[in-house]
Amino acid sequence: MQSRKRLEEAIASDERIRAMTDDLDTLFELAREGENVSGDIERDLKAYGELLERLETAMLLSGENAARSAIVTIHPGAGGTESQDWAEMLLRMYLRWAERDGFQTVITDRLEGEGAGIKSVTFELNGENAYGMLQSEIGVHRLVRISPFDANARRHTSFASVFVYPQVDDEIKIDIKLDDLRIDTFRSSGAGGQHVNMTDSAVRITHFPTGIVVQCQNERSQHKNRETAMKQLKARMFERELEKKREETRKTEDSKLDINFGSQIRSYVLAPYRMIKDHRTKLAIGDVDRVLEGDLEPLIHAYLVWRKTGKVAGGAQDELPE
Repeated sequence: MQSRKRLEEAIASDERIRAMTDDLDTLFELAREGENVSGDIERDLKAYGELLERLETAMLLSGENAARSAIVTIHPGAGGTESQDWAEMLLRMYLRWAERDGFQTVITDRLEGEGAGIKSVTFELNGENAYGMLQSEIGVHRLVRISPFDANARRHTSFASVFVYPQVDDEIKIDIKLDDLRIDTFRSSGAGGQHVNMTDSAVRITHFPTGIVVQCQNERSQHKNRETAMKQLKARMFERELEKKREETRKTEDSKLDINFGSQIRSYVLAPYRMIKDHRTKLAIGDVDRVLEGDLEPLIHAYLVWRKTGKVAGGAQDELPE
């Protein structure tokens, strides 16, 4: 069903591109005939570019967990109410983005702040490519603004960390293909009577992709020995998959940063000027309100391009002015 859904979405995207291309061809033809359709052309070209960017974003997703749903956690940094309020602003931004892009969200844990904001929150983001899309948000987010909690209206800097985990199935499925196995039979060498020692009842199974070798010679029946050896192979492969998950978790934990100065991935400046700057991709966006209302597509796209190619947004400043 998931494969069918992906194919249906690909076909629908292709049909949208064809329809929009035909509409633009018609508009350009009308313009050549002297019709005033420049406003329509500008509008349709903008929509066309946004669609192509969304499709490119989907193509840039990579990694075995990219297509999975996600679990998102947000924690405020030091600073009490200021940072707690900023954490709640980030939560609102992601929930708005999820709603815009058709993801389902479920808040599984929320600890309210003292006076305002939140001390921590965890929510599920359910939908295809949720984890792949939100990997761009992992790290520390910095906010600079005139504090609504400061009677003297001074400028404050707040931090909050965002972390995203892929949702994994509880059950590890072990799929063993017969073409990947070499099954050898040989004569048992242990105790078991004349029949065991005189027939090729022992079984050795080699799994080529992993190099795992198991064998069994306890039973008199070759069939039973083969069945036991297959159980051992599945158990060994199950443990191997568990270890891979543990290693992925260790890498994930090691990638966390301190919620403090100098470790931010993105700055949101509301005063004395208004700009959002991603420090990895160098992308700067002046329409701060649009982003805080959930329009994260340009930031996500720029991050995926940067991760894939190492290229940063053109014309961006290296540092934000203080």
